[in-house]
Amino acid sequence: MAKENHTQYAILGLLTTECRTGYSIKQMIDTSLNHFWKISYGQIYPTLKLLVEQGYATVESQVQEGKPDKKEYTITDEGKRVLKEWIQQPIQQLPGEKNELLLKLFFSRNQDVQETLDHLAAYREKLTDRLNTYKGIQEMINTQLMDQADAPFWLLTLDYGIRTTLAAIDWCEETKKTLSP
Repeated sequence: MAKENHTQYAILGLLTTECRTGYSIKQMIDTSLNHFWKISYGQIYPTLKLLVEQGYATVESQVQEGKPDKKEYTITDEGKRVLKEWIQQPIQQLPGEKNELLLKLFFSRNQDVQETLDHLAAYREKLTDRLNTYKGIQEMINTQLMDQADAPFWLLTLDYGIRTTLAAIDWCEETKKTLSP
């Protein structure tokens, strides 16, 4: 069975927010979705074109002085129906994870323990940076975006990121204890 491309649903979902242009969609992806769902910039416009062709979105060109026309996209009723149908489908499988640290750790008997501990320390530092980013986003939503209908759901996905990052930081600490002489 072919793997379903969920990018179209992500972009349909973004069209239910205040995102109306490829640029604003890219901004929202960079500041929120990319923490849990990767979409490359190169996928946005072809997906928008496909959504228009399928009748799930419409596009209007806005003339701009001295600039190329700006295309504004709007989700159609059919697009809303398709998005809702997809959201209501049961989750088919747990996501797989590619984690360079775990791959290196798996083969770490081939290096000095101190090098492995150094990798863990660097990984923990990156996790701490991620946690700080998540907390900053949480603060921004709580102080500036709570009037948005999507805000409670943004906070729920953010809470998942915070909790899994805290768990990974805890795992780093326990692993360091296990490996330390």
